[in-house]
Amino acid sequence: MTFTSHSPEETIEFGKKIGALIRGGDIIAYKGSMGAGKTTFTRGLCVGMGLPDEVTSPTFALVNEYRGRITLYHFDMYRIMGADDLETTGFYDYIGEDSVLAVEWSENIEDCLPEGTIFITLGHIDENTRTITVDGDERFETVGN
Repeated sequence: MTFTSHSPEETIEFGKKIGALIRGGDIIAYKGSMGAGKTTFTRGLCVGMGLPDEVTSPTFALVNEYRGRITLYHFDMYRIMGADDLETTGFYDYIGEDSVLAVEWSENIEDCLPEGTIFITLGHIDENTRTITVDGDERFETVGN
């Protein structure tokens, strides 16, 4: 399923719709270049999950935590290059039925992601327009344009 966003506000609104369908234990793997809207999308995801929208990029922290009924762990894997690096982050310790993981730069750890991972690809069309493609779970098929 692919959605076309024409503004950061539309990206947030689409993220809210996806967030409303998220369940504990889900892992969301983002793909997309720098500035594609991954953190903006995560803002909407948090709101849709009933969490605060005070989302910041986890670039320097590696992981940001947003607590609620279900906790969202927002990872940045930009500097992680494979299984050995991933192990040092404690990534696997965050996986559980009472949490959701949203992983930026998932391309760097794609071989390590478990079966059932939801892939969200964000692409640039122009300065304001993005495509957002959701793959990996049929519950998202009816969300979109």
